[in-house]
Amino acid sequence: MTKQPFARKIVRVVQGQPEPTQRQVVEEYPLRLRINGHDLATLVCSPHQLHFLVAGFLRLQGFIDSLDDILIMGICQDDALAELRLRTQVPDRLQPTLTSGCGTGIFFNLPENLLRPPSPTTRFYHADALLRCMHELQQRAEHYRSHGGIHSAAIGDADGLLLHAEDIGRHNTLDRLAGEALFRTIELRDRILISSGRISSEMVAKAARLGIGLIASRTSPTDKAIDLCQQAGITLVGYLRSQRMDIFTHPQQLRFAQATV
Repeated sequence: MTKQPFARKIVRVVQGQPEPTQRQVVEEYPLRLRINGHDLATLVCSPHQLHFLVAGFLRLQGFIDSLDDILIMGICQDDALAELRLRTQVPDRLQPTLTSGCGTGIFFNLPENLLRPPSPTTRFYHADALLRCMHELQQRAEHYRSHGGIHSAAIGDADGLLLHAEDIGRHNTLDRLAGEALFRTIELRDRILISSGRISSEMVAKAARLGIGLIASRTSPTDKAIDLCQQAGITLVGYLRSQRMDIFTHPQQLRFAQATV
């Protein structure tokens, strides 16, 4: 269950008049990740459903392919420690590449190394389904409505959203989705990824590993994200609003109702 946000005392100034009050703020939670007895990383995240986050992080780093690769998982929230035993060995020395964005995402491989060839079959997406998924994500973004500062993301298809996640870090939201999909045995290939935040190259690399076919955001992608989506055969949509969208890559995979042409 999602932990309630903190309330902090503040002074609010409205039209030049100061007034003491309280405001809810997000919690920044550092979770140490220990794999096979070695400290691997510290994930700066939101402190809820940490098993999804940890499993998704390991999946998107290429350390596991399924839950069968995890022999033991223990998470002590009081000690902010996740300790796991994996079937495979993880190198003792890893050089993380810190990514852009809130929550300091961690990537141990260059995005190009994570990209797989696009699906050989032609895939199509309907614009109305894309808009419907974004609208549903906005309705579910409960944390942002209460105090702001939280990113949200979701996986969907033509029928609506399948998975939804929120975190202080944009990259963490995708890790959470990848982990929950493992636990719920949901196939992510050719699905739609919807994000509330900026799409970076690291986000694209993670999405490509999952086989995502379309990425959409309410805001902008980076130049490297556009390049990687082009290489991976992923349709990239930015500035998605109720009556408009900007398609940066592979527009041929989107279909529009006659009335919107």
